[in-house]
Amino acid sequence: MTVSTPRHREAHSEPERKIRVVIAKPGLDGHDRGAKIIARALRDAGMEVIYTGLRQTPEMIAAAAEQEDADVIGLSILSGAHNTLCKRLTDLLREKHMTDVTVVVGGTIPEADIPGLKQMGIAEVFLPGTPTQQIVDFIRERAARRRKLTP
Repeated sequence: MTVSTPRHREAHSEPERKIRVVIAKPGLDGHDRGAKIIARALRDAGMEVIYTGLRQTPEMIAAAAEQEDADVIGLSILSGAHNTLCKRLTDLLREKHMTDVTVVVGGTIPEADIPGLKQMGIAEVFLPGTPTQQIVDFIRERAARRRKLTP
């Protein structure tokens, strides 16, 4: 007869779920090279990445994040519509009681707009030239914090 110790049970517990990231290109911007580079870097870092494709509405992005049980939403915005698109998305996430989902934005965002984006609920803004490892580290830290808060 084998006695199961806490350590033994822990070794056979379910593996920890990968961090789930929805990457989206909202609005009419058709340039997705940056989004694909970030998606690849996150996959290479062991995360599960769902790329929604081009020309997504905030409603489509929120629905995808809900359906995929996303930990993080990453938006790539080059169109200049970041204030409008981010406001609508964060409003939708509040309506869906998904305020624990981390939202990050990358792209050509004027530095003067960053404080307003953060005030509306954007966790971080990554400007062109940000090292991908910095993005990976930020997402890992935020996902770990979310999991500690979620029962």
